[in-house]
Amino acid sequence: MRAGVAGLFPLFICSVAAVAFLPFAGMEMISVSQVSGDEFQRSIFFTLRLPRVITAFTAGGGLAVCGLIFQGVFRNPLADPFTLGIASGASCGAALTILTGLSGTLSGFPTVALGALCGAFLSFLLVIIFSGAVRGGTSYTVLLAGIAVSFFFSSLLMLSQYLSSMRDSFQIVRWLMGGVEVFGYGPLISMLPFVTIGICLAIVNTSALDHFLTGEDIAQSRGVRIGFSRNLLLGAASIMVGGIVSVCGPIGFVGMMVPHFCRSFFGAAHMLLLPASFLAGGIFLTLCDTFARVVIAPAEVPVGVICALLGGPFLIYVLRRRSKLF
Repeated sequence: MRAGVAGLFPLFICSVAAVAFLPFAGMEMISVSQVSGDEFQRSIFFTLRLPRVITAFTAGGGLAVCGLIFQGVFRNPLADPFTLGIASGASCGAALTILTGLSGTLSGFPTVALGALCGAFLSFLLVIIFSGAVRGGTSYTVLLAGIAVSFFFSSLLMLSQYLSSMRDSFQIVRWLMGGVEVFGYGPLISMLPFVTIGICLAIVNTSALDHFLTGEDIAQSRGVRIGFSRNLLLGAASIMVGGIVSVCGPIGFVGMMVPHFCRSFFGAAHMLLLPASFLAGGIFLTLCDTFARVVIAPAEVPVGVICALLGGPFLIYVLRRRSKLF
């Protein structure tokens, strides 16, 4: 039995609970009395922990919505936000920024994040150009172009690591692991416009996403402008990925796992599936980040590592369900 609109209410309550209570967890638990009565603990809570939890929730929700868009456009439950090589482009942009010694801030905005945004935009632009060069290009053409662009930027990334110093190489590798180690609300504010714009574009085009599931030929017969809608949806997802990766680095598998599970409970209607995926993705990444903060305290595990450890078994689970060879 599929959950209806009422099924969003428990997710919303869990989201509020996650944002309200998880900031108190960490290397040492902080109580409400400590936050209200101790200036030092209050500073830790409002400057480090609360911004980190809200940033993780926003990033997780955005990545889940991106995954939902890619899975709908390509009609593939294994598609994720990094399918078109956007993450590779963003990672390469960040690595080149570090390699050229341009790390720092520009008008209060980290230059590494700016380089990641430029790389993400360039990779999406190349995908559109390459796929558009093929006459009568379909979603599969876009997918193949994305794979080619991903390999290209991955090669540049490896070259930049090879040419970098030990210090820069370590910084690049650490950034590639993904993390939500933010200080204050600046990173959240810089990421929020990209996530907001992407989600708004996705909401406006939920009907097109529903039609994509029936196949491009049937969708076109129902009045969907295939090329325009596909590029607009993929552009919306790429905007979100670029903004999130510029702050948190590449965090994989969130966009693959969360929409898959939400679809099992809420069905295939994207008007309901989109908010469910955002809320569930936010809860998931927030829980993963909290676990990453406390599992080997006082040290931390990059949250991208935690998500990858969960994503591997999930991928095997999906393959077992979809293939009789297992």
